Amino acid sequence: MTARRLQVRYAVALGFAQVMAAGEVTAIVLPLRGETVASAATVFSTRTLVAFIVLMVPAVVAAVAYALVTVSSSLRWFTSGEKPSARQRRSARNLARNQSAMVMATWAVAGVVLTAINSQGGVQAALLIATLTLFGATTSSGAALLFAQRTVRPVVAAATAGSTGRDTTPGVLARLLLMWLMVSALPTLGIAVLVLMRSSGWIIAKSGSIEIPILVLSLVSMLVGLRGMMVVSLSISDPVHEVVDAMAQVGHGRIDTTVSVYERSEIGRLQAGFNRMVAGLAERDRLRDLFGRHVGADVARRAASETGSSDGEVREAAVLFVDLVGSTRLAQTHSPAEVAEVLNHFFQIVVAAVDERHGLINKFQGDAVLAVFGAPLLNDRAASDALTTVRALQAALRRLPLVDFGIGVSAGPVFAGNIGAEHRYEYTVIGDAVNEAARLADRAKTTPERALCSSSALAHADDAERAHWAPHASEVLRGRLTATQISAPAPSA
Repeated sequence: MTARRLQVRYAVALGFAQVMAAGEVTAIVLPLRGETVASAATVFSTRTLVAFIVLMVPAVVAAVAYALVTVSSSLRWFTSGEKPSARQRRSARNLARNQSAMVMATWAVAGVVLTAINSQGGVQAALLIATLTLFGATTSSGAALLFAQRTVRPVVAAATAGSTGRDTTPGVLARLLLMWLMVSALPTLGIAVLVLMRSSGWIIAKSGSIEIPILVLSLVSMLVGLRGMMVVSLSISDPVHEVVDAMAQVGHGRIDTTVSVYERSEIGRLQAGFNRMVAGLAERDRLRDLFGRHVGADVARRAASETGSSDGEVREAAVLFVDLVGSTRLAQTHSPAEVAEVLNHFFQIVVAAVDERHGLINKFQGDAVLAVFGAPLLNDRAASDALTTVRALQAALRRLPLVDFGIGVSAGPVFAGNIGAEHRYEYTVIGDAVNEAARLADRAKTTPERALCSSSALAHADDAERAHWAPHASEVLRGRLTATQISAPAPSA
Protein backbone atom coordinates (compact mmCIF):
# COMPACT_ATOMS: atom_id res chain seq x y z
CA MET A 1 0.00 0.00 0.00
CA THR A 2 1.41 3.40 -0.99
CA ALA A 3 1.84 6.21 1.55
CA ARG A 4 -0.70 8.40 -0.22
CA ARG A 5 -3.34 5.69 -0.32
CA LEU A 6 -2.82 4.81 3.33
CA GLN A 7 -3.04 8.48 4.31
CA VAL A 8 -6.27 9.05 2.41
CA ARG A 9 -8.01 5.94 3.69
CA TYR A 10 -6.98 6.55 7.28
CA ALA A 11 -7.94 10.24 7.17
CA VAL A 12 -11.34 9.50 5.65
CA ALA A 13 -12.00 6.85 8.29
CA LEU A 14 -11.29 9.14 11.23
CA GLY A 15 -13.02 12.17 9.72
CA PHE A 16 -16.17 10.24 8.83
CA ALA A 17 -16.28 8.75 12.35
CA GLN A 18 -16.38 12.26 13.84
CA VAL A 19 -19.10 13.40 11.44
CA MET A 20 -21.26 10.34 12.12
CA ALA A 21 -20.97 10.70 15.89
CA ALA A 22 -21.88 14.39 15.69
CA GLY A 23 -24.97 13.52 13.65
CA GLU A 24 -26.04 10.92 16.20
CA VAL A 25 -25.67 13.32 19.12
CA THR A 26 -27.65 15.94 17.22
CA ALA A 27 -30.38 13.41 16.47
CA ILE A 28 -30.72 12.66 20.19
CA VAL A 29 -30.72 16.31 21.28
CA LEU A 30 -33.23 17.77 18.81
CA PRO A 31 -36.31 15.81 20.00
CA LEU A 32 -35.69 17.06 23.56
CA ARG A 33 -36.02 20.74 22.59
CA GLY A 34 -39.01 22.25 24.34
CA GLU A 35 -39.36 19.32 26.73
CA THR A 36 -36.80 20.41 29.33
CA VAL A 37 -37.05 22.61 32.42
CA ALA A 38 -36.01 26.24 32.10
CA SER A 39 -32.58 25.78 33.70
CA ALA A 40 -31.56 23.19 31.11
CA ALA A 41 -33.24 24.81 28.11
CA THR A 42 -30.06 26.63 27.09
CA VAL A 43 -28.46 23.32 26.18
CA PHE A 44 -31.04 22.88 23.43
CA SER A 45 -30.97 26.44 22.18
CA THR A 46 -30.04 27.44 18.65
CA ARG A 47 -26.92 29.16 19.96
CA THR A 48 -25.67 25.91 21.54
CA LEU A 49 -26.51 23.91 18.44
CA VAL A 50 -24.58 26.33 16.23
CA ALA A 51 -21.66 26.30 18.67
CA PHE A 52 -21.67 22.49 18.59
CA ILE A 53 -21.58 22.42 14.78
CA VAL A 54 -18.79 24.99 14.72
CA LEU A 55 -16.80 22.95 17.26
CA MET A 56 -17.22 19.78 15.20
CA VAL A 57 -15.48 21.37 12.22
CA PRO A 58 -12.08 21.64 13.98
CA ALA A 59 -12.72 18.22 15.53
CA VAL A 60 -13.02 16.67 12.05
CA VAL A 61 -10.03 18.68 10.84
CA ALA A 62 -8.03 17.53 13.86
CA ALA A 63 -8.90 13.87 13.12
CA VAL A 64 -7.88 14.22 9.47
CA ALA A 65 -4.67 16.05 10.39
CA TYR A 66 -3.84 13.40 12.99
CA ALA A 67 -4.25 10.68 10.36
CA LEU A 68 -2.06 12.48 7.82
CA VAL A 69 0.68 13.27 10.34
CA THR A 70 0.62 9.76 11.81
CA VAL A 71 1.06 8.10 8.42
CA SER A 72 3.68 10.53 7.18
CA SER A 73 5.84 10.25 10.31
CA SER A 74 5.19 7.22 12.48
CA LEU A 75 4.16 4.88 9.65
CA ARG A 76 6.57 5.97 6.95
CA TRP A 77 8.63 2.82 7.56
CA PHE A 78 5.68 0.65 6.51
CA THR A 79 4.93 2.42 3.25
CA SER A 80 8.62 2.38 2.32
CA GLY A 81 9.05 -1.29 3.24
CA GLU A 82 11.67 -0.59 5.92
CA LYS A 83 12.10 -2.43 9.20
CA PRO A 84 10.56 -0.43 12.05
CA SER A 85 12.52 0.79 15.04
CA ALA A 86 11.45 0.05 18.61
CA ARG A 87 9.70 3.42 18.86
CA GLN A 88 7.91 2.88 15.56
CA ARG A 89 6.79 -0.58 16.68
CA ARG A 90 5.30 0.88 19.85
CA SER A 91 3.58 3.62 17.87
CA ALA A 92 1.98 1.11 15.49
CA ARG A 93 0.93 -1.26 18.27
CA ASN A 94 -0.68 1.62 20.15
CA LEU A 95 -2.33 3.05 17.04
CA ALA A 96 -5.90 2.13 18.01
CA ARG A 97 -5.43 3.38 21.56
CA ASN A 98 -3.85 6.64 20.43
CA GLN A 99 -6.52 7.38 17.83
CA SER A 100 -9.25 6.72 20.43
CA ALA A 101 -7.50 9.07 22.84
CA MET A 102 -7.30 11.74 20.13
CA VAL A 103 -11.00 11.39 19.26
CA MET A 104 -12.06 11.55 22.89
CA ALA A 105 -9.82 14.55 23.48
CA THR A 106 -11.59 16.54 20.74
CA TRP A 107 -14.95 15.71 22.29
CA ALA A 108 -13.69 16.63 25.75
CA VAL A 109 -12.60 20.05 24.44
CA ALA A 110 -15.99 20.50 22.80
CA GLY A 111 -17.70 19.56 26.07
CA VAL A 112 -15.69 22.06 28.06
CA VAL A 113 -16.46 24.86 25.59
CA LEU A 114 -20.19 24.02 25.51
CA THR A 115 -20.30 23.89 29.31
CA ALA A 116 -18.75 27.33 29.45
CA ILE A 117 -21.28 28.68 26.94
CA ASN A 118 -24.14 27.23 29.03
CA SER A 119 -22.71 28.17 32.42
CA GLN A 120 -25.98 29.87 33.39
CA GLY A 121 -27.67 26.45 33.23
CA GLY A 122 -25.85 25.34 36.33
CA VAL A 123 -25.26 21.73 37.34
CA GLN A 124 -28.14 20.38 35.27
CA ALA A 125 -26.80 21.84 32.02
CA ALA A 126 -23.24 20.75 32.82
CA LEU A 127 -24.34 17.18 33.58
CA LEU A 128 -26.43 16.98 30.41
CA ILE A 129 -23.56 18.26 28.27
CA ALA A 130 -21.15 15.82 29.94
CA THR A 131 -23.51 12.91 29.21
CA LEU A 132 -23.91 13.90 25.56
CA THR A 133 -20.16 14.46 25.21
CA LEU A 134 -19.39 11.04 26.67
CA PHE A 135 -21.89 9.45 24.30
CA GLY A 136 -20.37 11.29 21.32
CA ALA A 137 -16.79 10.39 22.32
CA THR A 138 -17.71 6.71 22.76
CA THR A 139 -19.58 6.38 19.48
CA SER A 140 -16.94 8.34 17.58
CA SER A 141 -14.05 6.22 18.86
CA GLY A 142 -16.04 3.05 18.12
CA ALA A 143 -16.75 4.20 14.58
CA ALA A 144 -13.09 5.12 14.11
CA LEU A 145 -12.07 1.61 15.15
CA LEU A 146 -14.55 0.08 12.71
CA PHE A 147 -13.62 2.22 9.72
CA ALA A 148 -9.85 2.21 10.30
CA GLN A 149 -9.12 -1.31 11.54
CA ARG A 150 -8.76 -2.96 8.14
CA THR A 151 -6.71 -0.05 6.85
CA VAL A 152 -4.15 -0.17 9.66
CA ARG A 153 -4.23 -3.94 10.22
CA PRO A 154 -1.28 -4.65 7.86
CA VAL A 155 0.69 -1.94 9.64
CA VAL A 156 0.05 -3.47 13.04
CA ALA A 157 0.90 -6.93 11.70
CA ALA A 158 4.24 -5.69 10.36
CA ALA A 159 4.98 -3.89 13.63
CA THR A 160 4.21 -6.85 15.88
CA ALA A 161 6.06 -9.44 13.77
CA GLY A 162 8.58 -11.15 16.01
CA SER A 163 7.98 -8.82 18.95
CA THR A 164 7.37 -9.86 22.54
CA GLY A 165 6.01 -8.04 25.54
CA ARG A 166 3.02 -7.55 27.73
CA ASP A 167 -0.35 -8.28 26.16
CA THR A 168 -2.52 -5.15 26.28
CA THR A 169 -5.11 -6.14 23.68
CA PRO A 170 -8.60 -6.94 25.02
CA GLY A 171 -9.40 -10.61 24.76
CA VAL A 172 -12.51 -12.14 23.21
CA LEU A 173 -14.40 -12.17 26.53
CA ALA A 174 -13.56 -8.55 27.24
CA ARG A 175 -14.69 -7.53 23.76
CA LEU A 176 -18.01 -9.30 24.15
CA LEU A 177 -18.57 -7.65 27.54
CA LEU A 178 -17.81 -4.24 26.03
CA MET A 179 -20.20 -5.09 23.24
CA TRP A 180 -22.93 -5.87 25.77
CA LEU A 181 -22.20 -2.60 27.56
CA MET A 182 -22.53 -0.58 24.37
CA VAL A 183 -25.48 -2.39 22.79
CA SER A 184 -27.60 -3.29 25.79
CA ALA A 185 -26.57 -1.71 29.06
CA LEU A 186 -25.98 1.92 28.03
CA PRO A 187 -29.10 2.30 25.82
CA THR A 188 -31.28 0.70 28.49
CA LEU A 189 -29.75 2.95 31.12
CA GLY A 190 -30.34 5.98 28.88
CA ILE A 191 -34.02 5.17 28.47
CA ALA A 192 -34.37 4.59 32.21
CA VAL A 193 -32.70 7.94 32.92
CA LEU A 194 -35.08 9.75 30.56
CA VAL A 195 -38.07 8.22 32.33
CA LEU A 196 -36.69 9.07 35.78
CA MET A 197 -35.84 12.65 34.77
CA ARG A 198 -39.35 13.29 33.54
CA SER A 199 -41.02 11.69 36.55
CA SER A 200 -38.88 13.78 38.89
CA GLY A 201 -39.04 16.92 36.77
CA TRP A 202 -35.26 17.16 36.72
CA ILE A 203 -33.96 18.52 33.37
CA ILE A 204 -37.07 17.19 31.57
CA ALA A 205 -40.36 18.79 32.58
CA LYS A 206 -43.01 16.50 34.05
CA SER A 207 -45.36 17.59 31.29
CA GLY A 208 -42.74 16.92 28.59
CA SER A 209 -43.09 14.18 26.02
CA ILE A 210 -40.29 11.63 25.89
CA GLU A 211 -41.79 9.17 23.40
CA ILE A 212 -39.94 10.68 20.42
CA PRO A 213 -36.63 11.06 22.32
CA ILE A 214 -36.87 7.42 23.44
CA LEU A 215 -37.64 6.33 19.88
CA VAL A 216 -34.70 8.32 18.53
CA LEU A 217 -32.42 7.03 21.28
CA SER A 218 -33.48 3.46 20.44
CA LEU A 219 -32.77 3.96 16.74
CA VAL A 220 -29.40 5.59 17.43
CA SER A 221 -28.55 2.80 19.87
CA MET A 222 -29.37 0.25 17.19
CA LEU A 223 -27.00 2.02 14.82
CA VAL A 224 -24.28 2.29 17.45
CA GLY A 225 -24.87 -1.32 18.44
CA LEU A 226 -24.60 -2.48 14.84
CA ARG A 227 -21.37 -0.57 14.49
CA GLY A 228 -20.01 -2.02 17.71
CA MET A 229 -21.09 -5.50 16.72
CA MET A 230 -19.28 -5.11 13.42
CA VAL A 231 -16.11 -3.96 15.19
CA VAL A 232 -16.12 -6.93 17.56
CA SER A 233 -17.26 -9.46 14.95
CA LEU A 234 -14.70 -8.42 12.37
CA SER A 235 -11.92 -8.39 14.97
CA ILE A 236 -12.74 -12.06 15.63
CA SER A 237 -14.06 -13.38 12.32
CA ASP A 238 -11.43 -11.85 10.03
CA PRO A 239 -8.42 -13.54 11.66
CA VAL A 240 -10.36 -16.79 12.11
CA HIS A 241 -11.29 -16.78 8.41
CA GLU A 242 -7.67 -16.08 7.52
CA VAL A 243 -6.55 -19.07 9.59
CA VAL A 244 -9.26 -21.28 8.04
CA ASP A 245 -8.24 -20.21 4.53
CA ALA A 246 -4.59 -20.76 5.36
CA MET A 247 -5.40 -24.24 6.69
CA ALA A 248 -7.07 -25.02 3.37
CA GLN A 249 -3.92 -23.86 1.56
CA VAL A 250 -1.78 -26.10 3.76
CA GLY A 251 -4.19 -28.97 3.10
CA HIS A 252 -3.53 -28.51 -0.62
CA GLY A 253 0.21 -28.84 -0.06
CA ARG A 254 1.24 -25.16 0.14
CA ILE A 255 3.18 -25.69 3.34
CA ASP A 256 4.81 -22.24 3.23
CA THR A 257 1.45 -20.53 3.93
CA THR A 258 1.39 -18.18 6.94
CA VAL A 259 -1.03 -15.64 8.40
CA SER A 260 -0.36 -12.14 9.69
CA VAL A 261 -0.29 -11.65 13.46
CA TYR A 262 -1.73 -8.22 14.24
CA GLU A 263 -2.58 -8.53 17.91
CA ARG A 264 -1.56 -10.53 20.96
CA SER A 265 -4.89 -11.53 22.46
CA GLU A 266 -6.25 -15.07 22.11
CA ILE A 267 -6.75 -14.25 18.41
CA GLY A 268 -3.11 -13.27 18.05
CA ARG A 269 -1.98 -16.38 19.87
CA LEU A 270 -4.13 -18.44 17.48
CA GLN A 271 -2.45 -16.76 14.50
CA ALA A 272 1.03 -17.18 15.95
CA GLY A 273 0.26 -20.78 16.90
CA PHE A 274 -0.84 -21.55 13.36
CA ASN A 275 2.39 -20.10 11.98
CA ARG A 276 4.43 -22.18 14.44
CA MET A 277 2.45 -25.28 13.47
CA VAL A 278 3.09 -24.67 9.76
CA ALA A 279 6.77 -24.06 10.44
CA GLY A 280 6.89 -27.36 12.32
CA LEU A 281 5.15 -29.16 9.46
CA ALA A 282 7.56 -27.65 6.96
CA GLU A 283 10.53 -28.70 9.09
CA ARG A 284 9.07 -32.20 9.48
CA ASP A 285 8.57 -32.50 5.71
CA ARG A 286 12.07 -31.21 5.09
CA LEU A 287 13.52 -33.79 7.48
CA ARG A 288 11.34 -36.53 6.02
CA ASP A 289 12.48 -35.61 2.53
CA LEU A 290 16.10 -35.55 3.68
CA PHE A 291 15.62 -38.86 5.50
CA GLY A 292 13.96 -40.35 2.43
CA ARG A 293 16.86 -39.29 0.24
CA HIS A 294 19.23 -41.17 2.52
CA VAL A 295 17.28 -44.35 3.21
CA GLY A 296 14.58 -44.42 0.54
CA ALA A 297 11.01 -43.16 0.59
CA ASP A 298 9.52 -46.54 1.57
CA VAL A 299 11.85 -46.93 4.54
CA ALA A 300 11.18 -43.35 5.60
CA ARG A 301 7.42 -43.90 5.54
CA ARG A 302 7.82 -47.12 7.49
CA ALA A 303 10.04 -45.45 10.10
CA ALA A 304 7.53 -42.60 10.50
CA SER A 305 4.71 -45.07 11.15
CA GLU A 306 6.57 -47.24 13.65
CA THR A 307 7.82 -46.68 17.17
CA GLY A 308 11.46 -46.84 16.20
CA SER A 309 12.29 -50.30 17.59
CA SER A 310 15.05 -52.37 16.05
CA ASP A 311 12.77 -55.35 15.41
CA GLY A 312 12.70 -56.74 11.89
CA GLU A 313 11.40 -59.74 10.01
CA VAL A 314 12.55 -62.44 7.64
CA ARG A 315 11.46 -61.80 4.06
CA GLU A 316 11.86 -63.49 0.70
CA ALA A 317 13.75 -60.84 -1.22
CA ALA A 318 16.02 -60.35 -4.19
CA VAL A 319 19.35 -58.61 -3.68
CA LEU A 320 21.20 -56.71 -6.40
CA PHE A 321 24.82 -55.64 -5.97
CA VAL A 322 26.65 -53.32 -8.38
CA ASP A 323 30.36 -52.59 -8.04
CA LEU A 324 32.62 -50.43 -10.18
CA VAL A 325 35.97 -51.51 -11.57
CA GLY A 326 38.83 -49.06 -11.83
CA SER A 327 37.61 -46.42 -9.40
CA THR A 328 40.83 -46.62 -7.35
CA ARG A 329 42.97 -45.97 -10.42
CA LEU A 330 40.53 -43.24 -11.45
CA ALA A 331 41.08 -41.44 -8.13
CA GLN A 332 44.86 -41.55 -8.70
CA THR A 333 44.74 -40.08 -12.20
CA HIS A 334 41.88 -37.58 -11.95
CA SER A 335 40.85 -34.77 -9.64
CA PRO A 336 38.38 -35.41 -6.80
CA ALA A 337 35.74 -33.34 -8.61
CA GLU A 338 36.08 -35.49 -11.75
CA VAL A 339 35.86 -38.68 -9.69
CA ALA A 340 32.75 -37.37 -7.91
CA GLU A 341 31.16 -36.53 -11.26
CA VAL A 342 31.70 -40.07 -12.57
CA LEU A 343 30.37 -41.62 -9.34
CA ASN A 344 27.29 -39.38 -9.31
CA HIS A 345 26.57 -40.35 -12.91
CA PHE A 346 26.91 -44.01 -11.95
CA PHE A 347 24.62 -43.62 -8.93
CA GLN A 348 22.00 -41.73 -10.95
CA ILE A 349 21.82 -44.56 -13.49
CA VAL A 350 21.48 -47.22 -10.80
CA VAL A 351 18.93 -45.30 -8.70
CA ALA A 352 16.73 -44.59 -11.72
CA ALA A 353 16.73 -48.23 -12.80
CA VAL A 354 16.03 -49.57 -9.30
CA ASP A 355 13.27 -47.04 -8.63
CA GLU A 356 11.59 -47.91 -11.92
CA ARG A 357 11.10 -51.50 -10.66
CA HIS A 358 10.12 -50.47 -7.11
CA GLY A 359 13.34 -51.56 -5.48
CA LEU A 360 15.13 -49.97 -2.52
CA ILE A 361 18.61 -48.53 -2.66
CA ASN A 362 19.77 -49.85 0.69
CA LYS A 363 23.38 -48.65 0.69
CA PHE A 364 25.95 -46.65 -1.22
CA GLN A 365 29.24 -48.32 -0.32
CA GLY A 366 31.98 -46.19 -1.81
CA ASP A 367 31.79 -47.16 -5.48
CA ALA A 368 29.20 -49.91 -4.98
CA VAL A 369 25.43 -50.04 -4.55
CA LEU A 370 23.30 -52.55 -2.66
CA ALA A 371 19.64 -52.68 -3.80
CA VAL A 372 16.81 -54.81 -2.43
CA PHE A 373 13.57 -55.93 -4.04
CA GLY A 374 10.76 -57.20 -1.79
CA ALA A 375 11.67 -55.31 1.38
CA PRO A 376 10.45 -53.32 3.18
CA LEU A 377 7.44 -53.52 0.83
CA LEU A 378 6.23 -56.96 -0.17
CA ASN A 379 6.68 -57.74 -3.84
CA ASP A 380 5.67 -61.06 -5.40
CA ARG A 381 7.79 -60.20 -8.44
CA ALA A 382 10.90 -59.26 -6.48
CA ALA A 383 13.26 -61.63 -8.30
CA SER A 384 11.83 -60.84 -11.75
CA ASP A 385 12.09 -57.10 -11.09
CA ALA A 386 15.67 -57.45 -9.88
CA LEU A 387 16.71 -59.44 -12.95
CA THR A 388 14.96 -57.02 -15.30
CA THR A 389 16.80 -54.17 -13.57
CA VAL A 390 20.11 -55.97 -14.10
CA ARG A 391 19.54 -56.20 -17.83
CA ALA A 392 18.65 -52.51 -18.00
CA LEU A 393 21.77 -51.60 -16.03
CA GLN A 394 23.92 -53.86 -18.18
CA ALA A 395 23.21 -51.66 -21.19
CA ALA A 396 23.19 -48.30 -19.40
CA LEU A 397 26.43 -48.73 -17.42
CA ARG A 398 28.42 -49.70 -20.52
CA ARG A 399 28.16 -46.07 -21.56
CA LEU A 400 30.05 -44.87 -18.46
CA PRO A 401 33.50 -43.48 -19.32
CA LEU A 402 36.73 -44.40 -17.51
CA VAL A 403 35.27 -47.24 -15.36
CA ASP A 404 33.91 -50.75 -15.73
CA PHE A 405 31.45 -52.64 -13.54
CA GLY A 406 30.10 -55.95 -12.29
CA ILE A 407 26.53 -56.83 -11.26
CA GLY A 408 25.36 -59.75 -9.15
CA VAL A 409 21.86 -60.89 -8.19
CA SER A 410 20.69 -63.46 -5.70
CA ALA A 411 17.44 -64.20 -3.89
CA GLY A 412 16.30 -65.94 -0.75
CA PRO A 413 15.30 -65.33 2.85
CA VAL A 414 16.88 -62.26 4.44
CA PHE A 415 16.44 -60.40 7.70
CA ALA A 416 15.02 -56.95 6.88
CA GLY A 417 14.86 -54.41 9.68
CA ASN A 418 16.59 -51.78 11.76
CA ILE A 419 20.08 -52.58 13.01
CA GLY A 420 22.08 -50.47 15.43
CA ALA A 421 21.86 -48.83 18.86
CA GLU A 422 18.81 -47.29 20.50
CA HIS A 423 19.47 -43.78 19.25
CA ARG A 424 21.22 -44.58 15.98
CA TYR A 425 20.20 -47.35 13.63
CA GLU A 426 19.74 -48.03 9.96
CA TYR A 427 17.44 -50.18 7.87
CA THR A 428 19.32 -53.00 6.21
CA VAL A 429 19.07 -56.59 4.98
CA ILE A 430 21.18 -59.46 6.27
CA GLY A 431 21.40 -62.98 4.85
CA ASP A 432 23.23 -65.37 2.58
CA ALA A 433 21.59 -63.83 -0.48
CA VAL A 434 23.36 -60.53 0.26
CA ASN A 435 26.76 -62.18 0.47
CA GLU A 436 26.12 -64.25 -2.64
CA ALA A 437 25.08 -61.18 -4.66
CA ALA A 438 28.27 -59.37 -3.66
CA ARG A 439 30.42 -62.35 -4.70
CA LEU A 440 28.57 -62.64 -8.01
CA ALA A 441 29.18 -58.94 -8.71
CA ASP A 442 32.89 -59.46 -8.05
CA ARG A 443 32.91 -62.50 -10.34
CA ALA A 444 30.96 -60.66 -13.07
CA LYS A 445 33.75 -58.12 -13.49
CA THR A 446 35.74 -60.77 -15.41
CA THR A 447 32.89 -61.90 -17.69
CA PRO A 448 31.86 -60.36 -21.02
CA GLU A 449 28.28 -59.88 -19.81
CA ARG A 450 29.35 -58.00 -16.64
CA ALA A 451 26.20 -59.42 -14.94
CA LEU A 452 25.55 -62.74 -13.20
CA CYS A 453 22.73 -64.23 -11.14
CA SER A 454 22.33 -67.26 -8.90
CA SER A 455 20.03 -70.18 -9.50
CA SER A 456 17.95 -69.10 -6.51
CA ALA A 457 17.20 -65.76 -8.24
CA LEU A 458 16.11 -67.54 -11.44
CA ALA A 459 14.04 -70.02 -9.43
CA HIS A 460 12.01 -67.15 -7.91
CA ALA A 461 11.57 -65.34 -11.25
CA ASP A 462 8.75 -65.84 -13.71
CA ASP A 463 9.08 -67.76 -16.99
CA ALA A 464 9.23 -64.61 -19.12
CA GLU A 465 12.25 -63.29 -17.23
CA ARG A 466 14.03 -66.67 -17.07
CA ALA A 467 13.92 -66.77 -20.86
CA HIS A 468 16.39 -63.87 -20.94
CA TRP A 469 19.06 -65.78 -19.00
CA ALA A 470 21.34 -68.64 -19.91
CA PRO A 471 23.49 -70.99 -17.78
CA HIS A 472 27.03 -69.71 -17.36
CA ALA A 473 28.92 -71.89 -14.90
CA SER A 474 28.87 -73.70 -11.59
CA GLU A 475 31.62 -72.76 -9.17
CA VAL A 476 32.45 -72.08 -5.56
CA LEU A 477 32.52 -68.32 -5.17
CA ARG A 478 35.17 -66.64 -3.04
CA GLY A 479 34.45 -67.07 0.65
CA ARG A 480 31.67 -69.63 0.18
CA LEU A 481 31.52 -73.35 0.97
CA THR A 482 29.28 -74.73 -1.77
CA ALA A 483 29.09 -74.28 -5.50
CA THR A 484 26.69 -71.72 -6.97
CA GLN A 485 24.82 -72.34 -10.20
CA ILE A 486 25.46 -69.16 -12.16
CA SER A 487 23.54 -67.70 -15.10
CA ALA A 488 24.20 -64.67 -17.29
CA PRO A 489 22.04 -62.58 -19.62
CA ALA A 490 21.48 -64.46 -22.88
CA PRO A 491 23.14 -62.90 -25.96
CA SER A 492 19.74 -62.07 -27.42
CA ALA A 493 18.64 -60.25 -24.21
